[in-house]
Amino acid sequence: MADSIRVLFISDIVGTPGIQILDTLLASLLQKHKPNFVVANGENSHEGMGINEEIVKHLYSIGVNVITGGNHSFDKWKILPYMKSDKNLLRPLNYPKGVNGYGYGIYDVPGKNIKIAVLNLQGRTFLPSIDDPFRTADWALDRIKEETSLIFVDFHAEATAEKVAMGWYLDGKASVMVGTHTHIPTNDARIMPRGMGYITDAGMTGSFNSVIGMDKDTALRRFMLSTPQKYQSANGDNRICGVIADIDIEKATCVHIEPLIYPSFPTSK
Repeated sequence: MADSIRVLFISDIVGTPGIQILDTLLASLLQKHKPNFVVANGENSHEGMGINEEIVKHLYSIGVNVITGGNHSFDKWKILPYMKSDKNLLRPLNYPKGVNGYGYGIYDVPGKNIKIAVLNLQGRTFLPSIDDPFRTADWALDRIKEETSLIFVDFHAEATAEKVAMGWYLDGKASVMVGTHTHIPTNDARIMPRGMGYITDAGMTGSFNSVIGMDKDTALRRFMLSTPQKYQSANGDNRICGVIADIDIEKATCVHIEPLIYPSFPTSK
């Protein structure tokens, strides 16, 4: 294999259960898979919605290099001032001008004389109608490629079709695109025709004794009664979901991508 770097992506950390399982298992995953760079989506890490400074610094301390976000990045308002100063904490770039924070960053890969960019975008279908993520991607990629061609994209979107469309749009422009937000891992990890690694949704890190991280009984009441219910995080059956991707340094294409679910789900008794 040509000289490559390995990126580990940890998908959608949901509340205390997500943080707890990372505290327990991330070190062993790092030892086993030996990634050069670790990205984690943390927009649901504080009580299931939002993030705070304490969690951000804790994730850095256990081995995460960059934290991405999504539509819940701003749910805990105390994080807003901190977003101005931390370039490793990202929120979707296509929020309107004036929103605190950074939508992409270019980072040194530890132990390598190379840089990798991480770009965070958010879809608009069934989510707040913010700026166009496709044209925002073009704007960002033009600037990123002045410094590096190794580009990892977290596209946080509700609609499967919008994520697939973005995958086709970014193929040949980015090295890897992972979809996030829906919390259910999809079985379509693949390398696209022009060399970009892709998966529609990388899943969720947290409690699977739940409805996408939410307490089952609360979620059932919401669906059965068609009335608002107070959000309650679930507990139990905690798992890490994510993606491992190897990127060819010279060509900036993905040479291997695989979903990560740990521990794996039981499929027989």
